[in-house]
Amino acid sequence: MLPIEQARAIAESLVEQARAAGADTADAIYAASESQSVQVRLGELEHVDRSEGEEVGLRAFIGQRSATVSSSDFSPEALRELVTRVIAMAREAPEDPFAGLAPAELLQRGTPPDVQSEDSQGADPEAMRSRALEAERAALGVPQITNSSGASAGSSASTVALATSTGFSGAYRATGHSVSASVIAGEGATMQRDSAWHGTRHLEDLDPAEQVGWLSGERAVARLNPGKPKPGRYPVLFDPRVAGSLITHFAGAITGGAVARKSSFLQDKLGESIFGAGVTITDDPLRFRGLRSRPFDGEGLPVAQMDLVADGVLRTWTAESASARQLGIQPTGHAVRGTSGAPGAGPTNLFLAPGKRSRDELLTAFPEALLIIELIGQGVNPVTGDYSRGAVGFMVRNGEIAEPVAEITIASNLIDMFATLEPGSDLEFRRGIDSPTILIPEMTVAAA
Repeated sequence: MLPIEQARAIAESLVEQARAAGADTADAIYAASESQSVQVRLGELEHVDRSEGEEVGLRAFIGQRSATVSSSDFSPEALRELVTRVIAMAREAPEDPFAGLAPAELLQRGTPPDVQSEDSQGADPEAMRSRALEAERAALGVPQITNSSGASAGSSASTVALATSTGFSGAYRATGHSVSASVIAGEGATMQRDSAWHGTRHLEDLDPAEQVGWLSGERAVARLNPGKPKPGRYPVLFDPRVAGSLITHFAGAITGGAVARKSSFLQDKLGESIFGAGVTITDDPLRFRGLRSRPFDGEGLPVAQMDLVADGVLRTWTAESASARQLGIQPTGHAVRGTSGAPGAGPTNLFLAPGKRSRDELLTAFPEALLIIELIGQGVNPVTGDYSRGAVGFMVRNGEIAEPVAEITIASNLIDMFATLEPGSDLEFRRGIDSPTILIPEMTVAAA
């Protein structure tokens, strides 16, 4: 992985070469990553993995025609060939009236914000091994845990550099640290498996390995001897482990590409109340040490905290330049991209703001309800919003978590779910997309 200034210099050089070869405009992105992980099982080292990847992508525009070519060969000859190939491809590409770089007047200028995404502590394989062993020991120490699927610890680092012919040049690095454990409770046909994981940008923010391991064991034991509820209509609570998936469906539905293609169940909802009063969904790319924080977007535009939903009202689409032109709006600073294609749009640190009632108060809101801790399958229609997924969880009676349930299906429509959902007050920032416990007052529950 190249030093950050050298990575940026390569991106800038490719843009200059493309312009000299006949491109009207061009941009180039360098992306590199490296990771290490250690996996143990039953106290023994099972697997050590190290991976590295490095690639550069060049996008060239000739009029309204464009092409993108990528390469992992950084020799001068290979990069010259990359430029030649992308120009030739752009000349033969079909015209796209919405293609083009982000407007120059919107590009980020000056020093990019520091989001503290890079940890100065590097990877230490021995320390990772110790963390993995500690997590597994703690998990196996939970009563009724009978076996281990393994525990792991890892670290990663990445570099992104972007340059455009319209005057933007920037780069940033990010690191990551993680620990996880997965164990089995019970014997024979009654066995149940569960896990716990935590990941952070900085090692000092990582949960203790013992805590992660113990949590995985407690989760597995809690799932023993599951039953099935009587089919019918139930209030359903989504645990924070899975509640973020509902926000993920929302994020996909408001991307400019989906709206422009008329393939979103929120197609005509801009400016309307799609959630209840008081509900806010925020995207925060500048959160210090956030798992998806970044100082600029995939087109070189500045980024900022933004309420996508405020007081229940859908305030904006998330759009990169191409879909923004198609929709007749400004790009929103949500461009995401790799090295081999045009940018799309997506969120960064997205979260559903906490509500007024605590998790315990939501659990007691109905005499009988269902608490979901795991979702299975992909039964969501992004065009209609129809929602049907396999699930695992617990019955809740009079506010108390009762017996586990498994092999069930929960179903509704996301438009109805969004309109009636209530967030709890237990929000924690632990993932890229975060949510407190969510209560949906009514869903259809059936045996899977």
